[in-house]
Amino acid sequence: MPAPDATRSGKNNDVPVINTWWHYWVMKPQNWWLPLLLVMLTGLGSLLFVGSHTYLDAPPRVDFVTPAGEIKVSESAIVRGQRVFLKSALMDYGSMFGDGAGRGPDFTADALHLVAQAMNDFYLSRQAAGPYQKQAVAVQVQQELKENRYEEHTNSVWLTEGQSVAVDRLRVHYRDWMRVQVAPIIPAVARLSDAELSDLSDFFFWGAWVCVTKRPGYEYSYTNNWPFDELAGNEAPQQVMLWSLVAILGLFLGLGAVLFLHGRFAQLAGWKGKVKNTPYLAHANLDSFSPSAVQRATYKYFVVAGILFLLQVLAGVMTVHNFLGLNTLFGINLSEYFSLVAARGWHLQLALLWIAACWIGGSIFVVSTLTENAPQGQLKAVNRLFWLLVIMVVGNLTGVLLGPLGTLGGWWNLFGNQGWEFVEMGRFWQGLLMIIFILWGRILWRAIKPVWRRQRPWALPNWLLYSVVAVTLLFISGFVASPDTNFAIADFWRWAVVHMWVEAFFEVFATILVAYIMYLMGFISQQGAARIVYIATLLFLGSGLLGLSHNFYWNAKPVATLAVGSVFSTLQVVPLLLLTLEAWQFRKLPAQSLARAGVAPQAMAQKFTQSSAFLFLLGVNFWNFMGAGVFGFLINLPIVNYYEHGTYLTVNHGHAAFMGVYGNLSLAVLIFCSRYLVSTDRWCDKRFKQIFWSLNIGLSLMLVLDLFPVGFHQLSLVMEKGFWYARAEHYIQGE
Repeated sequence: MPAPDATRSGKNNDVPVINTWWHYWVMKPQNWWLPLLLVMLTGLGSLLFVGSHTYLDAPPRVDFVTPAGEIKVSESAIVRGQRVFLKSALMDYGSMFGDGAGRGPDFTADALHLVAQAMNDFYLSRQAAGPYQKQAVAVQVQQELKENRYEEHTNSVWLTEGQSVAVDRLRVHYRDWMRVQVAPIIPAVARLSDAELSDLSDFFFWGAWVCVTKRPGYEYSYTNNWPFDELAGNEAPQQVMLWSLVAILGLFLGLGAVLFLHGRFAQLAGWKGKVKNTPYLAHANLDSFSPSAVQRATYKYFVVAGILFLLQVLAGVMTVHNFLGLNTLFGINLSEYFSLVAARGWHLQLALLWIAACWIGGSIFVVSTLTENAPQGQLKAVNRLFWLLVIMVVGNLTGVLLGPLGTLGGWWNLFGNQGWEFVEMGRFWQGLLMIIFILWGRILWRAIKPVWRRQRPWALPNWLLYSVVAVTLLFISGFVASPDTNFAIADFWRWAVVHMWVEAFFEVFATILVAYIMYLMGFISQQGAARIVYIATLLFLGSGLLGLSHNFYWNAKPVATLAVGSVFSTLQVVPLLLLTLEAWQFRKLPAQSLARAGVAPQAMAQKFTQSSAFLFLLGVNFWNFMGAGVFGFLINLPIVNYYEHGTYLTVNHGHAAFMGVYGNLSLAVLIFCSRYLVSTDRWCDKRFKQIFWSLNIGLSLMLVLDLFPVGFHQLSLVMEKGFWYARAEHYIQGE
C-alpha cells in the first residue's frame, strides 16, 4: 500500500507531514514491519561488518623470535596458555583486555607494565649512570614496544634484546606469583606445572604486545593504545576524544528529536488511553479464581527461581569472603572445594538462571489466559520443560564448581567451566539450554496458535513469541568460539551473547512482559500495549544492536567500532529517558483505572490486589533510569571508558542495571503470577513490600557505599598512575 500524501483534502489538509507519517507507521500495525525490518537490517549489517573485520583485522598469534633467530615464544605456546587461562577460569579472577573479574589484575595491563619495567631495568644496567640516561632509556623502550616488527610470510615478530629478557622475567614472575599469591585463593592453580605456567605467561605477553604495538597502517595499537600506561608509552589517541564529542552531539540531537515526538504524540503511544474490554484477570475475584492445570504447573518455576535467587546471594557472599581471605570455617579451608572462581561463576550463572526461570514460568502463565482450554499435551510439555531446566541447572552449577578443580580432566570444556565470563557453562549444558529455549518457544506457539490471526501479526502475545525466537537464535553465538579461538575473535562472540541479550532483546522482552502485565491488570488495552512494545523495540534495537560496539573499544576490534559504538551506545540513554518521562503516568495507572471502574478512593487499596507486583514494576522504572541510564552513560563515552574500563564503575553499572531492572522485573512477574496461584488467606502484601524495600535499599547502599566510590577512586588512580596500578594486588587488598 503506498504511503499517504503529505496533506489531505478537506478539514485535514493542514495536517503536517510528520503527523501523517506518524499516524501511518505508528497507528497502523499492518505497516510496522518496514521500520522494524530497517532497524534489524541496519543493526545486523553493522554486526556483520564488525564481525567480518574482527576476523580480518584480529591481532595475529605469532612466533616471537629473538635477535639471534631463536623462537622465544611460539604460537602454539600462546594457544596452550589461553587454554590454561580458560581451564583455570582465571577470567572469573582477573581480566584480559579489561574484560573479566576485578578481584585479580588485568593480565594484559599487568604484563605490559612488567615488560616495560624489565626492559628499562635491562638497558639501564648496561649503561653508566647519568642525569639523562633514565629518560633516554625510557624513550628507547617505548619506541621498541611501539614498533611492529611482524612478518606476515613467516607469521613471526622479531623481538629486541630487551623484550627477550622481559619474556624470561615475565615467566619467573607469573610462576612465583601464581604459586604464592593466587594458589591460596584458587587452589587448582597450585596443580599447574611449570610448563603450563610458562605457557600462561606467554599468553599474557602476547596480550601485552597486542596492547602496545602499532596496528599496521596506524599510529596506535590494536587496542587503540589501551590501557593507559605512561611507562609503556600508551596514551589515548586523538580519535578517542573526537568520537566522544561526536557522541555527545548525537545524544543531544537524538534527545531533541525524541522529546519532540514524545511531546507531540505521547497521548497515542504512552501509558494512557481508555480500556474498553478488560481481560479476565483484571477483574477476576481472587477468592473464586481457579487457575488452570497449566497455570498451576508454572508455580514450581517460581519456587525454583526463588531458591536460585537465594543461592546467587549466597554465592555473592562467598565471593566477598573469598575476596577478603575469609575462607576457613570450623578449621576447613572452603576454597579447596568452593574456590573464588567457582563462587563468582555461580554468582553470574545463577543470575541468568533464576531470571530465566521467572520469565519462562511467567510467559507461559500469561499466554495461558488466551484460551480456556490448553492445547492437548501442553501440561506435559510444561512439566517436561521444567525438569529439563532443573537438570541443566544442577549440571551447570556442578560443572562450574568441578571444572577449575581439574576433576573433569579433559572434559572441562564440555561438562565443566568453559572459562569465559558470563558464558561459563560447559558446552553440553549450553546445548541443553538451547533445547530449553526451543521447547519454551514451542510451548508459547502452541498456546498462541488457536488465536493467531494473520491480519494481526503484532498482537501482544505474538511479541512474546518473537522475542523468545530472537533470544534463541542469538544464543547460537555462544557455540562459535572454542578454547583455541583467537581471544579477540572469541570475545566478539561472547559479547554477542551477553550484551545482545542484555542491551537489545532482554530489554525488548522486559518491555513486553511489563506491557502484558499492565494489560492483564486492566490498565491499558492490548492495542495500546502492543504499540508501546513496538516503539520500545524500535528504540532499544535501534540503539542496542549498534551500541553493542562500545564493548569492543579496547579488545583489539576494528577501528570503526570506536565510531559506531560511541554514537549508538550514547543513544541508548534515549529510550531509558522516555521510560522515565512516562514513569509518573505509569505510577498513576492503578488509581486511574480503578476510578474509571467506579471504585471509591478509600476502597482502592483493597480492590487493587496486585499492589506488590506493581511496586516492583515501579522499581524497574527507577533502575532503568539510574542503573542503565545514568551509570551506563557515565562510562560509555570513549574518553571516559578509556580510563574507566575494567574498574569498579563497570561493576557498579552492571549491578544497578541487571539486578535493578531485570531482578525487579522478574520478582514482579513471580509475584503477579503467584497472586493467582496462592490462596488469599496465605498472601501477605505487607511482607512483599518489606522485601521490595529491603532489596532495593540494600542494592542502593551497595552502590553508594561501596562500588561507586571505589570505582571513582580507581578511575582517579588510573588517570594518575595507570590502569595496571589501579588493578594491582596491593590496591585491591587496600594495603
